[in-house]
Amino acid sequence: MRKAIITALMMCLLSGLAAAQIPTSGNVFLGYSYENAGSSALNLDLNRNNLNGWEASLEGKVFPALGIVADFSGHYGSQSFTPSSGAIGDVIPVNVTGHEFEVMFGPRFSVPAGKFRPFAEFEFGVGHMNTNDFGSSNAFAMALGGGVDYRIVRIAAWRVEGDYVTTRYFGTSQQNIRLSTGIVVRF
Repeated sequence: MRKAIITALMMCLLSGLAAAQIPTSGNVFLGYSYENAGSSALNLDLNRNNLNGWEASLEGKVFPALGIVADFSGHYGSQSFTPSSGAIGDVIPVNVTGHEFEVMFGPRFSVPAGKFRPFAEFEFGVGHMNTNDFGSSNAFAMALGGGVDYRIVRIAAWRVEGDYVTTRYFGTSQQNIRLSTGIVVRF
């Protein structure tokens, strides 16, 4: 009987230690996102476009400093431009309204420093652009960036994040700067 009790206690202790080695933590982020979008389209007089929207992410920790992130974002706005066909008097201004969605996955490296937790990330996935007059386009999307979480209480933090996002909608490259801020809930 005594051996059975000692064996049961040892198994509980060892299983507790084994479980402590597997991180079961992560976080959920939801916030406002601003994107300054640009395109390399030929024969168009395009200015950089300001888009407003949202960003949400889910991170699961693989190791204390390494997590895997699923990132979702949506941005909305409009842009006016003037196509230049080369003919004199053949210039008509065009206004395009659209929305853009991106789903990306990748690693995030972070290290706590007091109430701050700076992080760096690399993500890749797909994007979808839909416009009022030019139809829609799907593209490969990639983001490289980072940010910092500021711990408010044990389970909540405030995040400020910046990413360089590249896409290729409608056969042209876009180089975008995405800035996001919002609340992080840790589990």
